[in-house]
Amino acid sequence: MALQRDEVVRTALRVLNEEGIEGLTTRRLARELGVQSPALYWHFKNKRELLDLMAEAMLAEALPPDRAPEPDRWPEWIAADARAKRKGLLAYRDGARVHAGTLPTVDELPAVEAQLSALCRAGLRPRTALRLLLTVDRYIMGWVTEEQAWLQNAAGREPFPDEALDGLPLLSEAVEVLRMTDHDADFEYGLRVLIEGFRVEIAREGGDAGRGAGAGEGVSGDAGAGGEGVSGVR
Repeated sequence: MALQRDEVVRTALRVLNEEGIEGLTTRRLARELGVQSPALYWHFKNKRELLDLMAEAMLAEALPPDRAPEPDRWPEWIAADARAKRKGLLAYRDGARVHAGTLPTVDELPAVEAQLSALCRAGLRPRTALRLLLTVDRYIMGWVTEEQAWLQNAAGREPFPDEALDGLPLLSEAVEVLRMTDHDADFEYGLRVLIEGFRVEIAREGGDAGRGAGAGEGVSGDAGAGGEGVSGVR
């Protein structure tokens, strides 16, 4: 039976959980699949493309396939997606390291376009909307990278004992954050701050678009040649 791409990806994810990213080699993967290494390159051009496909599969397991972003509820679906992506990456050993540096696959681009459309209808320009999505994604990647490293090395660790904090009253008061005793609460705090910052940006860009339209000008940077502002992006 011919080797199928989804079988390669599923097997790669299993090897990842068993060996970590350093142990995920094409030689090991080929051995698990019972083929020679060159046979794998019918399905991906190089290891980077394999990692892209693995990252896509991780998130596909976590994200609802029928999710539809709504412009007037963008904070809710940005937050829900962020939580789902974090959960999906944490489900795999070195999940964030696999995802780091990946690009959306061709199959993922329509979903990105739908998110941009919703954010533009909420008041952002396309470039700012894409920056919002990238900013949140990079926050998730950085967070999960640190979270997984912390969890993998947590055994036998006693960070910042009380005696080390003598004479440091501010650190003593906040030390539970430094000890990472509640990953969920700390993640939610950072996510909320990001979303609140983009609320301000939406208000600012919406105001800029209104002033530009009143003066007969498009929005700087993302307006079309005909002078359309955000309202022209759908």
